[in-house]
Amino acid sequence: MSLYGMMRTGVSGMAAQANRLATVADNIANVGTNGYKRSSVEFQTQILASTNGTYNSGGVNSAIRTSVSQQGSLRGTSSATDLAIVGRGFFIVEDASGDPYLTRAGSFQVDSDGSLVNAAGNFLMGYDLGATGSAPVANGFAGLSRINVGLQALQAVGTTQANLSVNLPDSAAVVAPGSLPSDNAAASEYAGKSSLVAFDALGNEVTVDVYFAKTAADTWEVSVFDRAASTGGSFPYTGGALTTGSLSFDPSNGQLTGGSEFTVTLPSGDDVTLDLGGTTQLGAGYLVNSATSDGSAPTALERVEIDSDGIVYGIYQNSYAEPIFQLALASVPSPDNLRPLAGNTYSVTVGSGDVLVGTPESEGFGSVESGALEESNVDMASELTIMIESQRSYTANSKVLQTGSELMDVLINIKR
Repeated sequence: MSLYGMMRTGVSGMAAQANRLATVADNIANVGTNGYKRSSVEFQTQILASTNGTYNSGGVNSAIRTSVSQQGSLRGTSSATDLAIVGRGFFIVEDASGDPYLTRAGSFQVDSDGSLVNAAGNFLMGYDLGATGSAPVANGFAGLSRINVGLQALQAVGTTQANLSVNLPDSAAVVAPGSLPSDNAAASEYAGKSSLVAFDALGNEVTVDVYFAKTAADTWEVSVFDRAASTGGSFPYTGGALTTGSLSFDPSNGQLTGGSEFTVTLPSGDDVTLDLGGTTQLGAGYLVNSATSDGSAPTALERVEIDSDGIVYGIYQNSYAEPIFQLALASVPSPDNLRPLAGNTYSVTVGSGDVLVGTPESEGFGSVESGALEESNVDMASELTIMIESQRSYTANSKVLQTGSELMDVLINIKR
């Protein structure tokens, strides 16, 4: 046996245990780092060829492993922009230079420009629903943009759909031609009237009056007028009806059989679909069952909410919720072979395989938990135990080196 080989074996053992202690130090230092994945060292023997009667000591090699695929526990927070992934996938972020990375650290905040940024200064990426849509590019990061909620500071949404459901009295008198609301005469007659609020494309409020008049058995006329064109809130209106149509009912049960939808063109030129589905003709008085419409006046963004499927909603002061971005997630065939980088990020390697991009809750991807963070997967008790083991092993390997050195002294002293 070579004494030099014995000493080199001791040194390799010391180096391997030093690597192990280094990973323990990193793990303990990052036990409170959101999304951190513990590192560990795996040892493998290094065997040298021996001859009869002579043994050549080899050594030990160390390989670093990162437990990226191991899910950390979740911790609830009070911020809607704190995000955790439940299941498979990584957030896609980019640094200030525009280079993309993967991460599980989801502590995002809105910066001065309105972008969602994590503690490392990386920007959260997604699909702009108003520009590119939510269809991901499966094999790359094309189409992604920084999620920015500051650009939604003021929003006006024009009305496109209004719904009105009423009951029309079966006993109402038939109105003769010339006295119908569509005739727009001062003496126009009707059995029911309801008003709806709509908004044009610029967010201007428009109130429309909807009149119902019976024209024959089981047949009714619907006339819609612009309230602003009325005379003291009633007939006659300047400019005439915005739209006029007809409703028909089944005499056996009073259910609507024809004419449930109408297109109302507002004075601004914007079209609104008026749906009267659910309207009945029964032996009761005029009664409004429901009345709704979409759209809103210009309002400021109040807050952001993120659903489990990764849709980012802008919630405005008038309670209107608008989907503005779709979060993107990425995955690789072998997450544990990703390359760890500063800022709790990862880059793709040959061992990890190519990246696949998708959306939360789609096939092969986990869901997003808003108001939660994924904690590190470090177990402090295990790390302290490993530290004690490595300390003992390092000391023992140093004794091998020390013994080899002493034997070399004995060998040299033979000459004396």
